Amino acid sequence: MTRSAAFFDLDKTILAKSSSLAFARPFYKGGLLGRADVLKSAYAQFTYLSSGADHDQMETMRHYMSELVKGWDVDTVRQIVSETLDEIVDPFVYEEAVDLIEEHKEAGRDVIIISSSGTEVVEPIGERLGVDRAIGTQVEIVDGKYTGEILFYAYGEGKAEAMRALAEENGYDLADCYAYTDSMTDLPMLEIVGHPVCVNPDAPLRKIAVERDWPVVDFARPVAMPTVRQRIAVVNTPDNRRNALMGAAATVALGLAWYASRRRGSA
Repeated sequence: MTRSAAFFDLDKTILAKSSSLAFARPFYKGGLLGRADVLKSAYAQFTYLSSGADHDQMETMRHYMSELVKGWDVDTVRQIVSETLDEIVDPFVYEEAVDLIEEHKEAGRDVIIISSSGTEVVEPIGERLGVDRAIGTQVEIVDGKYTGEILFYAYGEGKAEAMRALAEENGYDLADCYAYTDSMTDLPMLEIVGHPVCVNPDAPLRKIAVERDWPVVDFARPVAMPTVRQRIAVVNTPDNRRNALMGAAATVALGLAWYASRRRGSA
């Protein structure tokens, strides 16, 4: 038997903001960023929300992040994210996205977030949302600190590559899978599934959607994270957990193996 999954981008698809840039102020308060970096992040957030990001901007962000996080203590980053997460993403979770996540889980599909934001940000958000997996950009860690070397950039073709690997490991039939994103830079992840959906698409992606007759949906109802957690608690009853437990455990194990192979390959 084949299985299926629903793959979600995070920023402007599930969240009404950039998840990485949103943590600039907590990182500043925690001593990781300078004032100039906070101002740059605020400007980048405004630009991203206004017009999205093209390939050149994503590559610029990649190099900026690589240099920025070099030498940061990983435990400090994780602690700051954990302590400020609800405040940062509240109220910026699209209710329509939460509805879709619930619908896919009820249909027996795995729900996977794949985002260019760092894994230390993406994974806690995924946990709050009750998804089966959350994959973010991977930065090399040595002796508890980031080296700045990006082992896996969850962007563009990289997202499609990760999805193919997950499909092979988990037995997903990509023709029966769904993908949701807002950006033209994520076109590869839309093209490899049987059910591509454009969410709040930027102008280039909206044009492609019209040409290819892909569904376009516009999310506009951000809700508070406590509301999301309450809904997840209702869905996550003992009976529902029992039905999904074995599949989720296998998915996590395979995911860890995939991460390990990615790190070895990159090294």
